Amino acid sequence: MTNSQSPISNLPSADAQLDLRGTPCPINFIRTKLRLEKMPAGALLEVWLDPGEPIEQVPDSLTMEGYKIEQLENRSSFFALKVRQKF
Repeated sequence: MTNSQSPISNLPSADAQLDLRGTPCPINFIRTKLRLEKMPAGALLEVWLDPGEPIEQVPDSLTMEGYKIEQLENRSSFFALKVRQKF
């Protein structure tokens, strides 16, 4: 896998990735927020989330905390959420 841009996305590759498939709410939100807090301002985190409650709750919770959701992609068995660390 390369660090080049995906042909189906105009976003750059994520600076970090977090696989939270199988992680229940609200633990997945907490882990995402903790990971973002360790990243530099403006960094992009890609988070893998399960369908259902995780994808329904985590993006909204992050938005309420002031994070910017850059992209949400359905990858059939999970969702890839790209979220930007606050500046």
